[in-house]
Amino acid sequence: MSGSTQVSGDANIYGRAKVLNYAKVTDQAKVFDRAVVYNTAKVSDNARVYGNARVSSAAQVYGNARVYGNAKVYGNAKVYGNAKVYGNAKISGNAVVHGTAEISGNMEITTGVWR
Repeated sequence: MSGSTQVSGDANIYGRAKVLNYAKVTDQAKVFDRAVVYNTAKVSDNARVYGNARVSSAAQVYGNARVYGNAKVYGNAKVYGNAKVYGNAKISGNAVVHGTAEISGNMEITTGVWR
């Protein structure tokens, strides 16, 4: 952890995971394996970020959402509810992925609402 990061509540960071540059991990969220959360991104509630996943910029992952594999969530994107983003998927811009949506493979989403 570095750069005025915040890890609070019952949040856990473990394995080779990193939280950097003002990012926040709160509540019961978990970041593990080789995942990285950075640049003001926020992971909260019961969300999980793992594998080689990246969450950055002002992106938010919360609720029971899962981001894993080589997935990237960045920009102002939001992933929440029971949504899953995995594989090599990229969610960015103002895109919103929520509910029970699953975004995977090599999909790239930059706008719109996916549920």
